[in-house]
Amino acid sequence: MFGKVKKWLGIEGVKLELLLPEEVFEKEGVVEGGMRFQSMNPQTVTEVKVVLIERYSRGRGAEKLIDEYELGSIVLRQIIEVPANEPVEIDFTLPFIIPRSDIDQFGKRNFLFGGIAKVAKMTRAVKSEYRVEAEARVQGVALNPFDKKGLVIK
Repeated sequence: MFGKVKKWLGIEGVKLELLLPEEVFEKEGVVEGGMRFQSMNPQTVTEVKVVLIERYSRGRGAEKLIDEYELGSIVLRQIIEVPANEPVEIDFTLPFIIPRSDIDQFGKRNFLFGGIAKVAKMTRAVKSEYRVEAEARVQGVALNPFDKKGLVIK
């Protein structure tokens, strides 16, 4: 009885770990990474969703605004058998597009405008942080395993 409850809650079940490079180049437009699945009991993963998210913040103090944008996502619909105490690794390619703000587009015009755009972003405390999140659906489990890791995009 206790074993069924632990399995249903995902305790001692599949653990998901993202394997990502240190940095990704925006020009390439893809994140090449992998996922490692481990479990104490044999289980079946039926689907994995991987998403790249930008956390865009601007302003200071009480006037600080934060938005999050989904820059790319994939859903891997494949059956992945995870045997007991044996890691399984799966590779993925996540395409993404980073939308450019008006300030960024202005700065791309020429060298002089690039400096003006940097100063404008600094005075407004504009900052973007990126992260990859993955969530796996496991057969017979109510709480799905997930992982998220920060990423540097240059």
